[in-house]
Amino acid sequence: MSKIKIYLLAGLLCLTSLNVYSQQGNRSTVSVNHSSDNIFTHIVETGQTVYSIATMYGVTVDDIYRLNPDSREVLKIGAVLRIPQAIKETIATPAQEDHYIYHTIQAKETLYSLSLKYEVPGTIILDANPGLSVATFQIGKTIRIPINMLEDIPMSEFVTVTRWIDYKVPKRETLYNISRKFNVSREELISINPELRDGFKENMILKIPVITDEMVQSSTQATVRERDVNALLTAPRHADRIDIIKVALLLPFMTNEPVPSANTSRFIEYYEGLLLAVDSLRNQGVSIELSVFDTGEGTAKLQQILRDRALFDANLIIGAVQNEQIKPVAEFAQQYNKKYVIPFTSRNDDVLSNASIFQVNTPQSYLYAKASQTVINLFSSYNIVFVDTQDKENKTDFIQTVQNDLQQRNIPFKQLPYKDASFEKDLKAQLTTDKRNVIIPLSGSQETLNKLRIPLRLLAENASEYRINMFGYPEWQTYGLEVINDLHALDTYIYSNFYTDNSSRDVREYSTKFKIWYGKPFINTFPKYGILGFDTGMFFIGNMSRLGTNFEDNLNRISYQGLQTGFNFERVNNWGGFINTNLFVVHYDKITSHVTRTQVR
Repeated sequence: MSKIKIYLLAGLLCLTSLNVYSQQGNRSTVSVNHSSDNIFTHIVETGQTVYSIATMYGVTVDDIYRLNPDSREVLKIGAVLRIPQAIKETIATPAQEDHYIYHTIQAKETLYSLSLKYEVPGTIILDANPGLSVATFQIGKTIRIPINMLEDIPMSEFVTVTRWIDYKVPKRETLYNISRKFNVSREELISINPELRDGFKENMILKIPVITDEMVQSSTQATVRERDVNALLTAPRHADRIDIIKVALLLPFMTNEPVPSANTSRFIEYYEGLLLAVDSLRNQGVSIELSVFDTGEGTAKLQQILRDRALFDANLIIGAVQNEQIKPVAEFAQQYNKKYVIPFTSRNDDVLSNASIFQVNTPQSYLYAKASQTVINLFSSYNIVFVDTQDKENKTDFIQTVQNDLQQRNIPFKQLPYKDASFEKDLKAQLTTDKRNVIIPLSGSQETLNKLRIPLRLLAENASEYRINMFGYPEWQTYGLEVINDLHALDTYIYSNFYTDNSSRDVREYSTKFKIWYGKPFINTFPKYGILGFDTGMFFIGNMSRLGTNFEDNLNRISYQGLQTGFNFERVNNWGGFINTNLFVVHYDKITSHVTRTQVR
């Protein structure tokens, strides 16, 4: 029978005892070696920035600029960057800190050859790179090598060894019992101990062969089996199934506030949505224990929470909001092998080096890179016109990404400065009648949209020779019914990492259930926190129940369709965690007046 154990807010969230632990931190200095012998390469992937790459390898942006001057101007997907090794020189407690160097896989290299080169066992390299497999052990990919292992752990392997022991026959022992005890046949015992032919006696000293698997260490690597080491990349990973999913939710409920603030109300609504996911999964037969904690502001309460037994028992940790809270939770999850979901912020660097993390909110650079590719896929044959309203909220990074991508593919575009008095005339001069036109404002603000939507709609309806589409931004879906009608009239496409189709049956049923349970509608925010909590719970708890705690090994088998949130997790590198790179393309169809949501993978 399903079991739900919920530690509710208020009193039960308060911890009654405090144990103070002192932990001596390591003090390190980092030196960057720019000599040719200490440089490796990195191939730029979609969504990466100079900052994220520098953070990934523990160097500075200037270190990368120094070796790659062109990266100051533009960072092209597929570009090969030269990266200096960052060598940590530990001043105190060196044994407590992991140090790594980075290696770019070359042609003909294997896991075995790298284990020989760096004198590190293949299993240790795999432990340092949880994402490493046949699919990711590819030329040009980077892995990390634990350098504190280079001197401390010689090459090793398990070999079968036969050793001989002297066994004194005790009182009442039989030859049959000895044969079973040591897994040696009676005939073999007699062959090894010929005196047994004269009779079996108490206190006899017998030679017994004992076969064991022993780890043999060697600095010559002569005993290492190449095939066995390389086979580690294809070894199946055990599916760790569990009967009860234990979840810890950490949010700033601020239970000491007399009246919840707007921020607190959102987090309460997220919790309410998660509870509805727990209820739905319970009805499907999933057993769940949910422990809920109020983190408050800062890290004072959090340090206490991280000593609670429920955190050590948890299979899944969800929450923490501020970066100063996320970091200690991430370190705890990594140390104790817990899956950790960061549901809100997209601006966190811990995911770049922590394999335990799943970041739900897509980082801006990944979102913009995918949205830019969408512009190219949809509109490469269109007349593309960017309109600049000189808005203080211009999407500068996004527009720069799109225009750089267009230039790299030799796709022409135009840019029109907005002038209120002459906008229609100026725009007509930029439009063409021999192909479709797409208008892309430089800002997603409601002020900019209000300036453009009415004259564009009049132009589309009264000057039929101009076929017009518009491309825009996630926030447009929140601007009300009048704006939505204009989006349909302009056959508009927007990109978004969150989208809720309020006309769908599933969304209507869930919204009704939420209102019945809690006696209120969702707070008017984007995204809706009550739906975000539900989607998060259904995805992570549901898949952990179905696929085991290491469900990330089977991401290709997951097809959950969220009410508001899409999930498409990708590991950021061979040693880091996962970010959600989902993107929805939402089309406000002019002909059908329907809205379609397409997930871009």
